[in-house]
Amino acid sequence: MSLRSVSWPNHVSPETSLFRKSKVLFGLDKTKRSLIEANCAIVCEGQIDLISLFEGGITNVVASQGTAFTEDQARVLKRYVNEVVLCFDADTPGKKAAERSLDALLQSDLIVRVAEMPAGEDPDSLVRQKGKEEFEKRIARAQTFFDYWIESEVATSDSNSLGAKMQLARKLAETVSRVHDPLMRGEVVSKMSARLGVSPADFETLLSRQKGEGFGGSQGLHSQASPAPRHDIAMLSLLALRDEEARDFLHRQNWREILAQVPNAEILVCILESELRPSDAASLNAFMATLSATDEGLVSSWLLQKVPLNAGTMVGKWWLGIRQGVLRRHLEVAKNQIKLPRLTTGDVVNLQKEILDLQEQLHELSPAREADS
Repeated sequence: MSLRSVSWPNHVSPETSLFRKSKVLFGLDKTKRSLIEANCAIVCEGQIDLISLFEGGITNVVASQGTAFTEDQARVLKRYVNEVVLCFDADTPGKKAAERSLDALLQSDLIVRVAEMPAGEDPDSLVRQKGKEEFEKRIARAQTFFDYWIESEVATSDSNSLGAKMQLARKLAETVSRVHDPLMRGEVVSKMSARLGVSPADFETLLSRQKGEGFGGSQGLHSQASPAPRHDIAMLSLLALRDEEARDFLHRQNWREILAQVPNAEILVCILESELRPSDAASLNAFMATLSATDEGLVSSWLLQKVPLNAGTMVGKWWLGIRQGVLRRHLEVAKNQIKLPRLTTGDVVNLQKEILDLQEQLHELSPAREADS
């Protein structure tokens, strides 16, 4: 029996205590096996789109029960796939639906791409009129969400107008601020700053203002409270505040690049960027004046602690652990990417090289290796 031969209701069922549209993915019971095999879900807006695709031989597909994905639906989908291709109509509502789906999908650590339909077409009409092959070409050419989104925004803005460029920068920063994964965020910041013609550091400053006070505020750069740092960041912050040699050691490392990829490391970055000197009370007081009340309390608690006698060894140990953690995260991402469907031979070769390089870097940093050297 085909899906189309089933008697479907003209309207989606109303919500009841037993049925919540925000938790349901239409067609999942029929397509879950194909989702697992492809490790990728094609997400369309309507039930008719799904039925046409399924009967056309494209079976790794689901549809939301509304115009955008919810966190509940994203969590369900994450059980079956690592990647999602949004396949919404090529109109303004379709674009808005893709944007509204982003937060929920990112929260579930799903890779998000967008497949554009020809003007005036939707998945149903495209697969019926031009066939499965034409639709699959669209899916194969699907861009990452942020590549798709920035091209769309740049194409509809006046890049020659300073005011329009500033407005676009604010809009881009607002969207990027929703990305929490440090590796994905770094890649997106690099692409967006290049398209805007600004440095990544300047764009990060824009992000900090967007995430904190919003635009047009008058508070200081470090006036917003940072999330509580994890233990290794707290230890390095203590050493950078209290021990001159430990602070000098950290300044000799590529700390900006590394800490940009570590969650909740803002307070350590703030300490290392400052001109404070552990032995100079005046410089320390000046630094404290730039902090929020929460961060000031955190730093004050570190200042009351005793500096470890083996501070030189401790700073190297904690910094090594952070570097290893960043490399392991890169390695995990590369291993997940190489499992994605429809990679080109060149993509696979490059990912294999990246994996080998990361494994070698981790080996070089291993304690056994350092002991041997």
